[in-house]
Amino acid sequence: MIPNLERYKKDLDKLITNGDQLHNAMQHECLPEEFEEHITKQLGEKANAFIKGLPRFSEAYQTWYSEAKALLRQLMPDRLEDFVRHYEKPKSRKDISYSNYTIDDYLQALVVTRGWDKEKVVGMDAAIPQFRQQLAMLKAVQGRFESSLYDIRQLVQADLFDSELDAARELLKHKFTRAAGALAGVVLEKHLSEVCDKHGIKVGKKKPGISDFNDALKDAKVVDTPQWRFIQHLADIRNLCDHDKKVEPTIEQAEDLLAGVAKIAKTLY
Repeated sequence: MIPNLERYKKDLDKLITNGDQLHNAMQHECLPEEFEEHITKQLGEKANAFIKGLPRFSEAYQTWYSEAKALLRQLMPDRLEDFVRHYEKPKSRKDISYSNYTIDDYLQALVVTRGWDKEKVVGMDAAIPQFRQQLAMLKAVQGRFESSLYDIRQLVQADLFDSELDAARELLKHKFTRAAGALAGVVLEKHLSEVCDKHGIKVGKKKPGISDFNDALKDAKVVDTPQWRFIQHLADIRNLCDHDKKVEPTIEQAEDLLAGVAKIAKTLY
């Protein structure tokens, strides 16, 4: 698990570093005099080299955006829609104002003017706060990594479970019903074991199975009776796939098992 965790942290750190550079580049492109004065005060003689090393926002942003969006989808999916909103033009937008100007507008160098003297109404600098919000979301993810309330082990474990369920779906696609059900059952058993560990629940058996974990979770009031029955139903299908050689499991039963395991893995913690 540690290599996966380190990969997430490394990718996130790189995106934040690149994001800071893009933020500087955007400010320099929009407000060159103010930015150069500010950087010169901070860096002195090194300011020119720093400015020359800035990326072109229009060339570097799309790669950064795609990678950041993919990482947010994994680590903070509840903020993904907000992240995208700062980039995409609102479909309901009729007029362009400072508040609804987007990064996509910036990439097209869109400037809104009025009158014969071309008085500027909204310029490219309106995209700066939009990008700041995107960058702030990534920095918030970084904070979650450092928080003891955020269970990184659960995150990486979820990735492993997704991969195993994908393998089970592929087996089922090729009509290997028993194998698909058995693999899904392994995922369910592992997940219930993780949930028990997280809640400090001890299971008496030396080699507990799905039903044992399920009963322990019910006794500890981590799952209610309807959830317990649902998990027990999945355990029955798993046993049919894994042990009962007299009755052949149907494709529908295997599909129910895979869908049920995916649901439990994403909703029971």
